[in-house]
Amino acid sequence: MTKTLSLQPVIMAGGSGTRLWPLSRSGYPKQFLVLAGNTSLLQQAAQRLAGLAAADIVVTSPLVVGNEEHRFMVLDQLREVQATPAAVLLEPMGRNTAPAVTLAALQALEAGADPVLVVTPSDQTVADDAAFTRALQAAARRAASGEIVILGIRPDRPETGYGYIRADGSAVAQFVEKPDTPTAERYLADGGYYWNAGIFVLKASVWLAALERFRPDIAEATRAAWAGRATDAQFVRPDKALFGAVPSESVDYAVMERCPGSGQPLGMEVLDAGWNDLGAWEAVWQAAPKDGAGNAAIGDALIEDSRNTLVHASSRLVGAVGVSDVVIVETPDAVLVADRSRSQDVKKIVARLGAEQRGEHALHRKVHRPWGWYDSIDMGERFQVKRILVKPGASLSLQKHHHRAEHWIVVSGTAEVTNGDQVILLTENQSTYIPLGQVHRLANPGKVPLEIIEVQSGSYLGEDDIVRFEDTYGRT
Repeated sequence: MTKTLSLQPVIMAGGSGTRLWPLSRSGYPKQFLVLAGNTSLLQQAAQRLAGLAAADIVVTSPLVVGNEEHRFMVLDQLREVQATPAAVLLEPMGRNTAPAVTLAALQALEAGADPVLVVTPSDQTVADDAAFTRALQAAARRAASGEIVILGIRPDRPETGYGYIRADGSAVAQFVEKPDTPTAERYLADGGYYWNAGIFVLKASVWLAALERFRPDIAEATRAAWAGRATDAQFVRPDKALFGAVPSESVDYAVMERCPGSGQPLGMEVLDAGWNDLGAWEAVWQAAPKDGAGNAAIGDALIEDSRNTLVHASSRLVGAVGVSDVVIVETPDAVLVADRSRSQDVKKIVARLGAEQRGEHALHRKVHRPWGWYDSIDMGERFQVKRILVKPGASLSLQKHHHRAEHWIVVSGTAEVTNGDQVILLTENQSTYIPLGQVHRLANPGKVPLEIIEVQSGSYLGEDDIVRFEDTYGRT
């Protein structure tokens, strides 16, 4: 009789994706974007992992490790593809991947089982799902006996943006840092080197034992933060102060690079499935469909007399004429033009935006919230106009503003408006006025989305001019 192994997917969704600015920003990073196909990268990861079930493999609900700020986006996007997470582990701050995986291992062991964990980033694409499934199933069967198995990609170009694995058959002999171009060319010619996909498969207990052996400081500090955790429905929050004291380290540095020669079996499965990590705009161009001249157009883009160019248009028509090896990315509030070979350096622009404390560093013009979203469609001295969508059954916090008044006009749906002591219902083409300092709330009691136009007027219109009294999403 075939023994069944339990497989627990672990989706790492805490990245900020700065090299894909201006489309990816810390407030809405790349894992939530639709960059290939019709679903986001996070949704694609969840669907791929759910497909790993076999006669001898039972796939349980995934664990997601992410940022507190993105918790409702995670749930909303997974709900859209019928993937209910077993838990969403919320990092109070980023401490790199080794502590993140440790949180997942501790959660996986909570029920008394010791599942095989398939740990994968949430920002990758795969062209051949069947090949992905075969490789991950093979890795899971190997991991069930105590081996750590990582996924290696056979390189097809001298890539300098990835770490490499030197393989000895199906075993890992060495990890190699991101090389310079001559070294990458040598690796490609050698044939024994593979890109490190950042996907690894191992039992929860094996990870914890290896971490305690190689980095007991990380293991001890993470366990302490886990012991002080708070649980709210699917959200699990380790103790903030104690998690802040956890050393920041990657999985590779903390454990993987120390395994060869240590007695801890470390193997590799080749993943030949059209893998791409979409880490920068060059990778997006590589993965995108192209015309005969190597141009990729996403959105409303017209390209003439150009070669090997990517144009990504989000909100308007973008035309490109007579350019080669260029990336052009348009969003409602920012445009990027870059040499395709320099796409890794987009992070320098993001660093400058952060240093200058510009809003384009973190947020789009359209900002997602737990209750829906708002889009700041116009602004000037002492006024701002927003388009607001509230999901069915959702509501904004009960709040007031010290420096602005607001006019609300319902475009579609039904609005329940708390305005001081009054609670009224408004429908299409009806409006109301919220005076400065008035306690108010906007809610959608209906079964269809509520859309309104909000006109703000006052001396200060910043998002921090909010005093919250009650909030469904714990933001008071």
